[in-house]
Amino acid sequence: MNQIGKTFLRAAVVLAALTSTQLLHAATETLRPPSVPLVACDPYFSIWSPGDKLTDAETTHWTGKPHRLTSVAKIDGKAFRLMGKESAGVPALPQTKLEVLPTRTIYSFEGADVKLTLTFMTPALPDDIDVLSRPVTYLTYELQATDGKSHDVSLAFDANGGIAVNELRQQAVAEVVKMPKLTVLRIGSKDQPILAKKGDDLRIDWGHLYVAADASAATGSIGGGGNAASADTLSASLAFEKIKVGSKPTSRMLMLA
Repeated sequence: MNQIGKTFLRAAVVLAALTSTQLLHAATETLRPPSVPLVACDPYFSIWSPGDKLTDAETTHWTGKPHRLTSVAKIDGKAFRLMGKESAGVPALPQTKLEVLPTRTIYSFEGADVKLTLTFMTPALPDDIDVLSRPVTYLTYELQATDGKSHDVSLAFDANGGIAVNELRQQAVAEVVKMPKLTVLRIGSKDQPILAKKGDDLRIDWGHLYVAADASAATGSIGGGGNAASADTLSASLAFEKIKVGSKPTSRMLMLA
């Protein structure tokens, strides 16, 4: 091969390498899984968002059945949806970014002069079996003003009782659990049929769903009553009120278990 041919070959190899790197970088930047993991503890405690944005669709179990999580932020008195498509009359806070990592899913939002980041973190760490087996996902809200001013923000989070049963029509019971330093809400099926079913298209209907947060930061309530009722009518709700948001980031956290 003459010198011109060798030079051409080298240039072609360099160009191919650069193109591959650029394509890989572009794919990484635009990657959005077919369904986005929010809670990924085990096949039963497994909640996903099938929408391009967290406010485009209701969250589901991996089997596609409803496992609804919703959240709303009220910024200077105006409400914005952060999670789920209900209520449709409440506008969605514009989502600016989605990042899916091995143990975290991070959503970024910005609007009304506030930047808000939602991080779902499931500490599936293979070098610590106690943490790996812990059926807990942590949800952190981080807020920061983008205009250098102070804003009043409140946050509301709601977990539907359908997460605790196999079929939404099953009877469930919800209650506030008294603990000294935590606000804890619990929902479970009335019958608690432990290991009574088998198959693939199943959701867990024994044990309990827990929603908890620091009692000094959050108040909790049960929606739909609390006595035995159709699971879909019950909900565990947390409210974080009177958050002063300025130029320095501030955060609130809750636990799903």
